[in-house]
Amino acid sequence: MPRFVVHEHHATHLHFDFRLEMEGVLKSWAVPKGPSMNPKDKRLAIMVDDHALEYGSYEGRIPEGSYGAGAVVIWDKGDYELLRGNVREGRMELLLKGKKLKGTFALARMSGKEKEWLLIKKRDEFAEDGFQMKTVLTPSLLKKLTTKVPPCEAS
Repeated sequence: MPRFVVHEHHATHLHFDFRLEMEGVLKSWAVPKGPSMNPKDKRLAIMVDDHALEYGSYEGRIPEGSYGAGAVVIWDKGDYELLRGNVREGRMELLLKGKKLKGTFALARMSGKEKEWLLIKKRDEFAEDGFQMKTVLTPSLLKKLTTKVPPCEAS
């Protein structure tokens, strides 16, 4: 079963990177406000470069002067099922099986946009109308992160 990972990324601005194992790489979207379990929230997700599968387990501090410099930790991870659609069509329905993200989500490219998508939680038994995003990178965890170069982006 393919994996997904959500990185909490404290770079220039805090954002979350939503990554799906697909076609031998991690297809990746930067989600500025992070994913939501509330079906009313439509989260902007900007498609970014594919990353190597090894990046899925990366946590650390990307060195200053490097692309994406800053702290990166795993916010959530798990398996997923692609229920319908694909990246080329610009629309996917996913069943996420993570610790925080559970249930059905839609990932859909915005009309007329190449890189701009929406990540939306579908109404199901896991939906949370009062969902509040909580970061996991505490000051004590930040102190433990070592500076290390992440695995290379996929070519």
